[in-house]
Amino acid sequence: MALLVEQIPRWFNSIKLSNFIKAAQITKRSTRTGKTLSNGFSSQALLSSDNCFRLWGIKTYKTSSLWNSFQTANPNRQENSSEQNTLLPSVSEKPERIPSLESELFLEELDDLPSLSPMQPISEEEAIQIVAHPLLPLSSFTLGDYIDHSETLQQLVQLGVDLSKIERHLDVANFLLRLDFEKDIKQILLFLKDLGLEDSHLGPFLTKNYAIFSEDLENLKTRVAYLQSKHFSKTDIARMVRNAPFLLSFSVERLDNRLGFFQKELELSVKKTRDLVVRLPRLLTGSLEPVKENMKVYRLELGFKHNEIQHMVTRVPKMLTANKRKLTETFDYVHNVMNIPHHIIVKFPQVFNTRIFKIKERHLFLVYLGKAQYDPAKPNYVSLDKVVSIPDEVFCKEIAKTSVNDFEKFLKTL
Repeated sequence: MALLVEQIPRWFNSIKLSNFIKAAQITKRSTRTGKTLSNGFSSQALLSSDNCFRLWGIKTYKTSSLWNSFQTANPNRQENSSEQNTLLPSVSEKPERIPSLESELFLEELDDLPSLSPMQPISEEEAIQIVAHPLLPLSSFTLGDYIDHSETLQQLVQLGVDLSKIERHLDVANFLLRLDFEKDIKQILLFLKDLGLEDSHLGPFLTKNYAIFSEDLENLKTRVAYLQSKHFSKTDIARMVRNAPFLLSFSVERLDNRLGFFQKELELSVKKTRDLVVRLPRLLTGSLEPVKENMKVYRLELGFKHNEIQHMVTRVPKMLTANKRKLTETFDYVHNVMNIPHHIIVKFPQVFNTRIFKIKERHLFLVYLGKAQYDPAKPNYVSLDKVVSIPDEVFCKEIAKTSVNDFEKFLKTL
Protein backbone atom coordinates (compact mmCIF):
# COMPACT_ATOMS: atom_id res chain seq x y z
CA MET A 1 0.00 0.00 0.00
CA ALA A 2 2.80 2.39 0.84
CA LEU A 3 4.44 1.54 -2.47
CA LEU A 4 1.28 2.37 -4.34
CA VAL A 5 0.97 5.72 -2.62
CA GLU A 6 4.53 6.65 -3.52
CA GLN A 7 4.11 5.63 -7.18
CA ILE A 8 0.94 7.62 -7.76
CA PRO A 9 2.63 11.07 -7.95
CA ARG A 10 5.30 9.62 -10.22
CA TRP A 11 2.63 8.29 -12.58
CA PHE A 12 0.94 11.69 -12.71
CA ASN A 13 4.20 13.50 -13.38
CA SER A 14 5.21 11.09 -16.10
CA ILE A 15 1.77 11.36 -17.70
CA LYS A 16 1.99 15.18 -17.77
CA LEU A 17 5.51 15.24 -19.15
CA SER A 18 4.90 12.67 -21.87
CA ASN A 19 1.69 14.26 -23.08
CA PHE A 20 3.28 17.71 -23.01
CA ILE A 21 6.04 16.42 -25.31
CA LYS A 22 3.54 14.90 -27.73
CA ALA A 23 1.38 18.02 -27.76
CA ALA A 24 4.40 20.23 -28.42
CA GLN A 25 5.37 18.05 -31.36
CA ILE A 26 1.85 18.23 -32.80
CA THR A 27 1.83 22.01 -32.31
CA LYS A 28 5.17 22.36 -34.07
CA ARG A 29 3.99 20.36 -37.07
CA SER A 30 0.85 22.48 -37.31
CA THR A 31 2.95 25.65 -37.01
CA ARG A 32 4.93 24.78 -40.13
CA THR A 33 1.82 24.45 -42.22
CA GLY A 34 -0.21 27.16 -40.55
CA LYS A 35 -0.19 30.90 -41.16
CA THR A 36 2.53 32.72 -39.28
CA LEU A 37 1.63 35.80 -37.29
CA SER A 38 3.79 38.82 -36.64
CA ASN A 39 4.97 37.57 -33.27
CA GLY A 40 6.35 34.39 -34.82
CA PHE A 41 3.69 32.06 -33.44
CA SER A 42 1.14 30.05 -35.40
CA SER A 43 -2.35 31.40 -35.91
CA GLN A 44 -3.58 28.38 -33.90
CA ALA A 45 -3.37 28.99 -30.17
CA LEU A 46 -0.73 27.01 -28.34
CA LEU A 47 -2.20 24.24 -26.20
CA SER A 48 -1.76 24.48 -22.41
CA SER A 49 -0.56 21.56 -20.35
CA ASP A 50 -4.09 20.83 -19.07
CA ASN A 51 -5.43 20.87 -22.64
CA CYS A 52 -2.66 18.48 -23.66
CA PHE A 53 -3.82 16.05 -21.05
CA ARG A 54 -7.41 16.27 -22.17
CA LEU A 55 -6.26 15.70 -25.73
CA TRP A 56 -4.95 12.24 -24.73
CA GLY A 57 -8.01 11.31 -22.66
CA ILE A 58 -6.33 11.42 -19.23
CA LYS A 59 -8.01 13.46 -16.52
CA THR A 60 -5.10 13.77 -14.16
CA TYR A 61 -6.24 16.89 -12.41
CA LYS A 62 -9.57 15.48 -11.34
CA THR A 63 -8.05 12.13 -10.37
CA SER A 64 -5.32 13.61 -8.22
CA SER A 65 -7.77 16.04 -6.64
CA LEU A 66 -10.17 13.25 -5.73
CA TRP A 67 -7.34 11.12 -4.35
CA ASN A 68 -5.99 13.95 -2.17
CA SER A 69 -9.41 14.92 -0.87
CA PHE A 70 -10.22 11.27 -0.15
CA GLN A 71 -7.03 10.85 1.89
CA THR A 72 -7.62 14.08 3.82
CA ALA A 73 -11.25 13.42 4.67
CA ASN A 74 -10.88 9.69 5.57
CA PRO A 75 -7.47 9.03 7.16
CA ASN A 76 -8.81 6.18 9.33
CA ARG A 77 -10.47 4.28 6.52
CA GLN A 78 -7.36 3.81 4.34
CA GLU A 79 -6.56 0.34 5.70
CA ASN A 80 -10.17 -0.91 5.51
CA SER A 81 -10.54 0.09 1.87
CA SER A 82 -7.15 -1.11 0.65
CA GLU A 83 -8.68 -3.53 -1.80
CA GLN A 84 -10.87 -0.83 -3.36
CA ASN A 85 -8.04 1.65 -3.63
CA THR A 86 -5.50 -0.72 -5.10
CA LEU A 87 -6.07 0.68 -8.60
CA LEU A 88 -6.99 4.23 -9.70
CA PRO A 89 -10.20 4.40 -11.74
CA SER A 90 -8.76 6.33 -14.70
CA VAL A 91 -5.61 4.24 -14.81
CA SER A 92 -7.27 0.86 -14.35
CA GLU A 93 -9.78 1.49 -17.14
CA LYS A 94 -7.13 2.23 -19.79
CA PRO A 95 -3.76 1.14 -18.51
CA GLU A 96 -2.29 0.93 -21.99
CA ARG A 97 -2.26 4.74 -22.20
CA ILE A 98 0.32 5.11 -19.43
CA PRO A 99 3.67 5.86 -21.08
CA SER A 100 6.95 4.28 -20.12
CA LEU A 101 8.54 5.53 -16.94
CA GLU A 102 12.12 5.27 -18.13
CA SER A 103 13.81 8.65 -17.70
CA GLU A 104 16.17 7.99 -20.62
CA LEU A 105 13.18 7.89 -22.99
CA PHE A 106 11.94 11.24 -21.70
CA LEU A 107 15.34 12.87 -22.14
CA GLU A 108 15.65 11.46 -25.64
CA GLU A 109 12.25 12.86 -26.61
CA LEU A 110 13.14 16.26 -25.17
CA ASP A 111 16.33 16.34 -27.20
CA ASP A 112 14.38 15.55 -30.37
CA LEU A 113 11.98 18.50 -29.93
CA PRO A 114 12.66 21.34 -32.43
CA SER A 115 13.39 24.80 -31.06
CA LEU A 116 10.57 27.36 -30.83
CA SER A 117 12.96 30.34 -30.97
CA PRO A 118 11.96 33.27 -33.25
CA MET A 119 15.50 33.08 -34.63
CA GLN A 120 14.80 29.67 -36.12
CA PRO A 121 15.99 29.57 -39.78
CA ILE A 122 13.33 29.26 -42.48
CA SER A 123 13.44 28.21 -46.10
CA GLU A 124 13.77 30.65 -48.98
CA GLU A 125 10.22 29.96 -50.15
CA GLU A 126 8.83 30.77 -46.71
CA ALA A 127 10.91 33.95 -46.57
CA ILE A 128 9.53 35.14 -49.91
CA GLN A 129 5.95 34.77 -48.66
CA ILE A 130 6.56 37.02 -45.66
CA VAL A 131 5.19 40.53 -46.23
CA ALA A 132 6.36 43.20 -43.79
CA HIS A 133 4.20 46.33 -43.82
CA PRO A 134 5.61 49.48 -42.17
CA LEU A 135 3.71 50.52 -39.09
CA LEU A 136 1.81 53.81 -39.09
CA PRO A 137 3.41 56.09 -36.48
CA LEU A 138 1.03 57.32 -33.79
CA SER A 139 2.66 60.76 -33.82
CA SER A 140 5.46 62.47 -35.72
CA PHE A 141 7.09 65.84 -36.33
CA THR A 142 7.23 65.36 -40.11
CA LEU A 143 4.75 64.41 -42.82
CA GLY A 144 7.41 62.23 -44.42
CA ASP A 145 6.58 59.42 -41.97
CA TYR A 146 3.04 59.23 -43.38
CA ILE A 147 3.74 59.37 -47.12
CA ASP A 148 3.81 55.58 -47.49
CA HIS A 149 0.37 55.36 -45.86
CA SER A 150 -1.37 58.33 -47.52
CA GLU A 151 -2.33 58.51 -51.20
CA THR A 152 -3.09 62.20 -50.72
CA LEU A 153 0.45 63.03 -49.63
CA GLN A 154 1.91 60.90 -52.41
CA GLN A 155 -0.08 62.78 -55.05
CA LEU A 156 0.84 66.17 -53.57
CA VAL A 157 4.54 65.28 -53.63
CA GLN A 158 4.26 64.25 -57.29
CA LEU A 159 2.70 67.64 -58.04
CA GLY A 160 5.73 69.35 -56.50
CA VAL A 161 4.24 70.45 -53.17
CA ASP A 162 6.90 71.17 -50.53
CA LEU A 163 5.60 69.31 -47.47
CA SER A 164 8.49 70.58 -45.35
CA LYS A 165 6.93 74.06 -45.43
CA ILE A 166 3.42 72.81 -44.74
CA GLU A 167 4.35 70.59 -41.77
CA ARG A 168 5.51 73.66 -39.85
CA HIS A 169 1.82 74.29 -39.22
CA LEU A 170 0.54 71.33 -37.18
CA ASP A 171 -3.13 72.07 -37.76
CA VAL A 172 -2.63 72.17 -41.52
CA ALA A 173 -0.61 68.95 -41.52
CA ASN A 174 -3.35 67.14 -39.59
CA PHE A 175 -5.92 68.60 -41.98
CA LEU A 176 -4.12 67.24 -45.04
CA LEU A 177 -3.85 63.77 -43.52
CA ARG A 178 -7.64 63.62 -43.18
CA LEU A 179 -8.31 64.58 -46.81
CA ASP A 180 -9.29 62.10 -49.49
CA PHE A 181 -7.57 62.76 -52.80
CA GLU A 182 -10.47 61.73 -55.02
CA LYS A 183 -13.21 63.53 -53.07
CA ASP A 184 -11.44 66.58 -51.62
CA ILE A 185 -8.44 67.44 -53.79
CA LYS A 186 -8.99 66.24 -57.35
CA GLN A 187 -11.84 68.64 -58.05
CA ILE A 188 -9.75 71.61 -56.86
CA LEU A 189 -6.88 70.59 -59.11
CA LEU A 190 -9.17 70.32 -62.12
CA PHE A 191 -10.57 73.76 -61.32
CA LEU A 192 -7.07 75.28 -61.22
CA LYS A 193 -6.18 73.57 -64.49
CA ASP A 194 -9.28 74.98 -66.16
CA LEU A 195 -8.30 78.38 -64.79
CA GLY A 196 -5.07 78.24 -66.80
CA LEU A 197 -2.44 77.08 -64.31
CA GLU A 198 0.18 74.75 -65.77
CA ASP A 199 1.31 71.54 -64.09
CA SER A 200 4.60 73.20 -63.10
CA HIS A 201 2.67 75.95 -61.30
CA LEU A 202 0.50 73.69 -59.14
CA GLY A 203 3.25 72.67 -56.73
CA PRO A 204 4.39 76.20 -55.77
CA PHE A 205 0.77 77.39 -55.68
CA LEU A 206 -0.43 74.65 -53.30
CA THR A 207 2.67 74.99 -51.12
CA LYS A 208 1.65 78.58 -50.37
CA ASN A 209 -2.14 78.32 -50.45
CA TYR A 210 -2.81 74.87 -49.00
CA ALA A 211 -5.95 76.34 -47.41
CA ILE A 212 -7.67 76.28 -50.79
CA PHE A 213 -8.66 72.66 -50.10
CA SER A 214 -10.95 73.93 -47.34
CA GLU A 215 -12.72 76.31 -49.74
CA ASP A 216 -16.05 75.48 -51.30
CA LEU A 217 -15.71 74.94 -55.04
CA GLU A 218 -18.77 77.05 -55.80
CA ASN A 219 -17.29 79.99 -53.88
CA LEU A 220 -14.10 79.75 -55.93
CA LYS A 221 -16.09 79.78 -59.16
CA THR A 222 -18.06 82.81 -57.93
CA ARG A 223 -14.86 84.80 -57.32
CA VAL A 224 -13.55 83.96 -60.76
CA ALA A 225 -16.87 85.02 -62.27
CA TYR A 226 -16.58 88.35 -60.44
CA LEU A 227 -13.14 89.03 -61.93
CA GLN A 228 -14.47 88.16 -65.37
CA SER A 229 -17.32 90.62 -64.85
CA LYS A 230 -14.67 93.32 -64.26
CA HIS A 231 -13.25 92.48 -67.71
CA PHE A 232 -10.20 90.60 -66.54
CA SER A 233 -9.26 88.17 -69.29
CA LYS A 234 -8.63 84.47 -68.64
CA THR A 235 -4.91 85.05 -69.14
CA ASP A 236 -4.97 87.93 -66.65
CA ILE A 237 -6.79 85.83 -64.04
CA ALA A 238 -4.36 82.92 -64.46
CA ARG A 239 -1.41 85.29 -64.07
CA MET A 240 -2.93 86.90 -60.98
CA VAL A 241 -3.70 83.58 -59.31
CA ARG A 242 -0.22 82.27 -60.07
CA ASN A 243 1.55 85.34 -58.65
CA ALA A 244 -0.83 85.82 -55.73
CA PRO A 245 -1.91 82.31 -54.62
CA PHE A 246 -4.23 83.65 -51.89
CA LEU A 247 -6.28 85.72 -54.33
CA LEU A 248 -9.11 83.18 -54.63
CA SER A 249 -9.29 82.80 -50.85
CA PHE A 250 -10.74 86.33 -50.52
CA SER A 251 -14.42 86.99 -50.78
CA VAL A 252 -16.03 88.95 -53.61
CA GLU A 253 -16.74 91.83 -51.24
CA ARG A 254 -13.06 92.18 -50.29
CA LEU A 255 -11.87 92.00 -53.87
CA ASP A 256 -14.36 94.69 -54.85
CA ASN A 257 -13.28 96.94 -51.94
CA ARG A 258 -9.61 96.60 -52.91
CA LEU A 259 -10.20 97.52 -56.52
CA GLY A 260 -12.27 100.48 -55.42
CA PHE A 261 -9.55 101.64 -52.99
CA PHE A 262 -6.78 101.82 -55.62
CA GLN A 263 -9.03 103.43 -58.18
CA LYS A 264 -10.08 106.12 -55.69
CA GLU A 265 -6.74 106.64 -53.88
CA LEU A 266 -4.67 106.96 -57.07
CA GLU A 267 -7.49 108.47 -59.14
CA LEU A 268 -6.94 105.97 -61.90
CA SER A 269 -9.24 104.93 -64.69
CA VAL A 270 -10.83 101.48 -64.67
CA LYS A 271 -8.39 100.22 -67.28
CA LYS A 272 -5.30 101.53 -65.45
CA THR A 273 -6.56 100.09 -62.17
CA ARG A 274 -7.03 96.72 -63.84
CA ASP A 275 -3.54 96.86 -65.39
CA LEU A 276 -2.05 97.85 -62.03
CA VAL A 277 -3.39 94.82 -60.13
CA VAL A 278 -2.62 92.45 -63.01
CA ARG A 279 1.03 93.44 -62.83
CA LEU A 280 1.09 93.28 -59.01
CA PRO A 281 -1.86 91.14 -57.80
CA ARG A 282 -0.44 91.14 -54.25
CA LEU A 283 -2.06 94.58 -53.96
CA LEU A 284 -5.40 92.77 -53.65
CA THR A 285 -4.22 90.28 -51.01
CA GLY A 286 -1.66 92.15 -48.92
CA SER A 287 -2.07 94.75 -46.23
CA LEU A 288 -3.04 98.27 -47.22
CA GLU A 289 -0.99 99.93 -44.47
CA PRO A 290 2.32 99.93 -46.42
CA VAL A 291 0.50 101.36 -49.43
CA LYS A 292 -1.01 104.21 -47.43
CA GLU A 293 2.32 104.91 -45.70
CA ASN A 294 4.27 105.04 -48.98
CA MET A 295 1.74 107.38 -50.52
CA LYS A 296 2.39 109.81 -47.66
CA VAL A 297 6.16 109.39 -48.05
CA TYR A 298 6.09 110.25 -51.77
CA ARG A 299 3.87 113.24 -51.23
CA LEU A 300 5.07 114.72 -47.93
CA GLU A 301 8.70 113.59 -47.48
CA LEU A 302 9.96 113.26 -51.04
CA GLY A 303 7.92 116.14 -52.49
CA PHE A 304 6.32 114.46 -55.50
CA LYS A 305 3.06 115.76 -56.91
CA HIS A 306 -0.04 113.58 -57.19
CA ASN A 307 0.19 113.21 -60.97
CA GLU A 308 3.89 112.31 -60.65
CA ILE A 309 3.06 109.60 -58.11
CA GLN A 310 0.37 108.34 -60.49
CA HIS A 311 2.84 108.04 -63.31
CA MET A 312 5.54 106.29 -61.25
CA VAL A 313 3.34 103.64 -59.59
CA THR A 314 1.70 102.66 -62.88
CA ARG A 315 5.19 102.17 -64.35
CA VAL A 316 6.63 100.42 -61.28
CA PRO A 317 3.77 99.05 -59.09
CA LYS A 318 6.25 97.70 -56.50
CA MET A 319 6.82 101.27 -55.38
CA LEU A 320 3.52 101.02 -53.50
CA THR A 321 4.76 98.19 -51.29
CA ALA A 322 8.51 99.00 -51.13
CA ASN A 323 10.34 99.47 -47.85
CA LYS A 324 10.04 103.04 -46.58
CA ARG A 325 13.68 103.25 -45.50
CA LYS A 326 14.89 102.01 -48.89
CA LEU A 327 12.75 104.60 -50.68
CA THR A 328 14.08 107.51 -48.66
CA GLU A 329 17.73 106.39 -48.93
CA THR A 330 17.50 105.97 -52.69
CA PHE A 331 15.81 109.32 -53.22
CA ASP A 332 18.26 111.11 -50.94
CA TYR A 333 21.29 109.82 -52.85
CA VAL A 334 19.85 110.32 -56.34
CA HIS A 335 18.38 113.75 -55.65
CA ASN A 336 20.86 115.28 -53.20
CA VAL A 337 24.17 113.57 -54.16
CA MET A 338 23.73 113.01 -57.89
CA ASN A 339 21.72 116.29 -58.18
CA ILE A 340 18.96 114.78 -60.29
CA PRO A 341 15.70 116.76 -60.10
CA HIS A 342 12.20 115.39 -59.50
CA HIS A 343 10.99 115.57 -63.10
CA ILE A 344 13.87 113.36 -64.30
CA ILE A 345 13.35 110.84 -61.49
CA VAL A 346 9.68 110.65 -62.49
CA LYS A 347 10.72 109.61 -66.00
CA PHE A 348 12.88 106.78 -64.65
CA PRO A 349 11.08 105.40 -61.58
CA GLN A 350 13.02 102.11 -61.92
CA VAL A 351 15.64 103.80 -59.78
CA PHE A 352 13.48 103.04 -56.73
CA ASN A 353 13.58 99.36 -57.64
CA THR A 354 17.41 99.26 -57.80
CA ARG A 355 19.82 98.46 -54.97
CA ILE A 356 21.39 101.57 -53.54
CA PHE A 357 24.96 100.19 -53.56
CA LYS A 358 24.75 99.58 -57.32
CA ILE A 359 23.77 103.21 -57.93
CA LYS A 360 26.62 104.44 -55.73
CA GLU A 361 29.27 102.27 -57.42
CA ARG A 362 28.41 103.40 -60.94
CA HIS A 363 28.01 107.06 -60.02
CA LEU A 364 31.37 107.16 -58.23
CA PHE A 365 33.06 105.48 -61.19
CA LEU A 366 31.60 108.07 -63.57
CA VAL A 367 32.74 110.83 -61.22
CA TYR A 368 36.24 109.29 -61.23
CA LEU A 369 36.21 109.32 -65.05
CA GLY A 370 34.68 112.81 -65.18
CA LYS A 371 31.56 111.61 -66.96
CA ALA A 372 28.88 112.04 -64.29
CA GLN A 373 26.67 114.37 -66.32
CA TYR A 374 22.92 113.78 -65.85
CA ASP A 375 21.48 117.00 -67.32
CA PRO A 376 19.82 116.27 -70.69
CA ALA A 377 20.34 119.88 -71.76
CA LYS A 378 24.17 119.51 -71.65
CA PRO A 379 26.54 117.44 -73.79
CA ASN A 380 27.70 113.96 -72.79
CA TYR A 381 24.37 113.38 -71.11
CA VAL A 382 24.12 110.09 -69.17
CA SER A 383 20.59 108.73 -68.83
CA LEU A 384 19.56 107.68 -65.32
CA ASP A 385 17.87 104.66 -66.83
CA LYS A 386 21.18 103.37 -68.22
CA VAL A 387 22.94 103.94 -64.93
CA VAL A 388 20.59 101.65 -63.06
CA SER A 389 19.20 99.10 -65.56
CA ILE A 390 21.92 97.83 -67.90
CA PRO A 391 24.51 95.13 -67.01
CA ASP A 392 28.12 95.95 -66.12
CA GLU A 393 29.52 94.96 -69.53
CA VAL A 394 27.19 97.32 -71.39
CA PHE A 395 27.65 100.09 -68.83
CA CYS A 396 31.44 99.97 -69.13
CA LYS A 397 31.44 99.77 -72.93
CA GLU A 398 28.73 102.31 -73.81
CA ILE A 399 28.66 104.73 -70.87
CA ALA A 400 32.06 104.65 -69.14
CA LYS A 401 33.97 103.83 -72.36
CA THR A 402 36.30 101.51 -70.46
CA SER A 403 36.76 97.85 -69.63
CA VAL A 404 35.06 95.78 -66.99
CA ASN A 405 38.46 95.00 -65.51
CA ASP A 406 39.10 98.70 -64.89
CA PHE A 407 35.69 99.02 -63.27
CA GLU A 408 36.40 96.10 -60.95
CA LYS A 409 39.77 97.54 -59.99
CA PHE A 410 38.09 100.81 -59.09
CA LEU A 411 35.54 99.03 -56.91
CA LYS A 412 38.39 97.58 -54.85
CA THR A 413 39.44 101.10 -53.89
CA LEU A 414 36.08 101.94 -52.36
